[in-house]
Amino acid sequence: MHTTDSLGSVADEDFLRLDLQVCFSLHSAARAFNAAYRTALKDLGLTYPQYLVMLVLWEHGELPVKKIGEYLRLDSGTLSPLLKRLESADLVERHRSPDDERSVTVRPTETGTALRARALAIPRRIATATGLPLDEIRDLRTRLNVLAAALDAADLDT
Repeated sequence: MHTTDSLGSVADEDFLRLDLQVCFSLHSAARAFNAAYRTALKDLGLTYPQYLVMLVLWEHGELPVKKIGEYLRLDSGTLSPLLKRLESADLVERHRSPDDERSVTVRPTETGTALRARALAIPRRIATATGLPLDEIRDLRTRLNVLAAALDAADLDT
């Protein structure tokens, strides 16, 4: 269990320094990842968010849009334009449920499924670009997942 005792030893003014902001470090790392993925995904014709959608579909197959949004932590307003572009590129198909017109499912097309083989090298290229050993990458991912869960559970309204 983590304690917050060490927080009391930091002056309030120091918490306002940009170089001490965890959120800014995460933001900077995310921007660097986006730039690395932009280069790595260029040959696939995918943006990073589109790649994430394809990862979910390659792993799980046909899914409701709502479920894709849950996996990626995206709302339908953000996800819908992504899916439209992927559909225009013939990488996914969207279908309305005959039982519930509000429910739309998405699945990779044959072209989208074939793209998976070309994407296999991407994770290794990105992992290599981090300069971190695989065990440190796994540890970092685990720690970031714990951080996200803690922030999701935090009640910052009080």
